[in-house]
Amino acid sequence: MVHQLSVDKFLEKAQTLPVIDVRSPGEYDRAHIAGAVNIPLFDNDERAQVGTKYKNAGKDAAVLMGLTFVGPKLANFVKQSKKLNAQSKEVLVHCWRGGMRSGSFAWLLDTAGLTAFTLIGGYKSYRNLVLDTFATPLKPIILGGKTGSGKTDILKELARQGEQIIDLEGLAHHKGSTYGAIGQLPQPVTEQFENRLFHTLQPLDTTRRIWLEDESRNIGSCFIPMALWQQMQAAPIAYIDLPKEKRVVRLVTEYAGIDHGLLIEATERISKRLGGKVTKDALDALVRHDYAAVVNVTLDYYDKTYLHGLSKRNSSSIHPMEIDEDNPTQTANRLIEWADTL
Repeated sequence: MVHQLSVDKFLEKAQTLPVIDVRSPGEYDRAHIAGAVNIPLFDNDERAQVGTKYKNAGKDAAVLMGLTFVGPKLANFVKQSKKLNAQSKEVLVHCWRGGMRSGSFAWLLDTAGLTAFTLIGGYKSYRNLVLDTFATPLKPIILGGKTGSGKTDILKELARQGEQIIDLEGLAHHKGSTYGAIGQLPQPVTEQFENRLFHTLQPLDTTRRIWLEDESRNIGSCFIPMALWQQMQAAPIAYIDLPKEKRVVRLVTEYAGIDHGLLIEATERISKRLGGKVTKDALDALVRHDYAAVVNVTLDYYDKTYLHGLSKRNSSSIHPMEIDEDNPTQTANRLIEWADTL
């Protein structure tokens, strides 16, 4: 007997039970439920062939072809699934729409002694929940500041002190600027970024404040969901004003040990925005490995860009905070004291 669960109940059980995604590797690699394990019923080529057969010859012919592909794999499906939860022998299974793929897989596991729960509506229903969740009213506070202000480290320190945070750059594997992908893991597609964001948001108490870093709507190639972005734009912003010389030191520390060629490529990518002279000065400094000079000249561009974006916000929502030292712990303490007065 196949046990079906609504998406809420499915995700509730997913906190303690393994999730098996039986979609093709291509579907899974693009985006999936956080923590799900891919045990594909069909590989990418097999899925394409079954789909073509369905269009050309109908459902019965497609099912027969699918059985031909799946038959030799049945024992391995069971072995892989049993390894995921040898104690309680319970697993969660889903496909795209909650149809034949997950139903067949769950039936197989049930006959082999496991208890399998399937997701009603499949991954599609999960995605609907993900997108709907971003419209949930939050109490965001935005941590702002020019490039090199140490906002990510301050955010992490806020978390260590018991505050709720969402590290958007960490979820997107990108620091936001043209240099932002350097030293990071490959970026997820926006769909997977949204999934990761959803799972970060789920355990948070939406009646309490949540800190997020000030971002453009796109972080590299990932886009912040519009519903969340609109809440961020309307939220109070703590503007960390750290002296330029302190920011230069921080940025040199962050980037000096990274692939030199990638720094050159990133600088050349924004040459039109920097202008000819600034680009030449920056590239000449890179040749000399004078990273402080590179940061100095490029920061002028980034500072102007950030202040221009800040000028579009409601001035009454901006709360400047002058910081003399690059000390995330002290800054976090001041931010918490300030936030308590809101």
